[in-house]
Amino acid sequence: MDSSPSSCGGGMFPGLVGMSQAVGVAVVVVTGVWLGHHHGGFAWDGSTHQFNVHPLCMVVGMVFLYGDAILLYRVFPRESKRNLKMLHGSIHLLALLISIIGLVAVFNYHKVSGVADLYSLHSWCGLIAITLFFMQWLLGLGFFLFPGASSWLRAWYLPLHVFFGLALLAISIATCLTGITEKLLFSIMPTYPQWEPEGLLANSLGLLLLVFGLLVGYLVTQEEFRRPPSPEEEALSVHFNSLTPTSP
Repeated sequence: MDSSPSSCGGGMFPGLVGMSQAVGVAVVVVTGVWLGHHHGGFAWDGSTHQFNVHPLCMVVGMVFLYGDAILLYRVFPRESKRNLKMLHGSIHLLALLISIIGLVAVFNYHKVSGVADLYSLHSWCGLIAITLFFMQWLLGLGFFLFPGASSWLRAWYLPLHVFFGLALLAISIATCLTGITEKLLFSIMPTYPQWEPEGLLANSLGLLLLVFGLLVGYLVTQEEFRRPPSPEEEALSVHFNSLTPTSP
């Protein structure tokens, strides 16, 4: 009997995955259109065009690539666990590097323009998100890809890794929403209440971010879409349970 997520979830699974990817691509495209059409595009010259690199990189890295890395274990249920771990970690690393470029862009822009750093709620949430992301990546590397990690430590940390993975996606999306609002208030504050086209586009981007997060969260939390356990995972579960005292 086929136990892949697509068979367990009927026709819903491929449709939801396809929808998540369409929404994710739309998030990136709308971000680029917003910053390109309404704010002059992208550059690395200390101008506001350099600032535009920041939101684009954070959306690509901390939301789209991060969400796709989370979905890997659902989308490829028959791929070997080791290969998926390597791909999962590599996509996260790419997302981290792109996000760092976005951070360097905004800090350098602030320095050139004489703008203060880290005074807003958006910047605080962003700093928390990128710090936790880096820690999560390091811990995942140590627990799941380092050969010396013991089985019981992996089993103990796995639920925390899954929880913080989803929590970080939620924090990243919340940070993007505060950043969108902050950008709009800085750029079109007088006309924002008048259904300004830029405001409508940016608000639509915010809704797309929410939909992407909800789709990813749903796909990775539903039992019918869960990857069937591999022999390695079953052995790990038995080993961990044998270390857990049972009640009399």
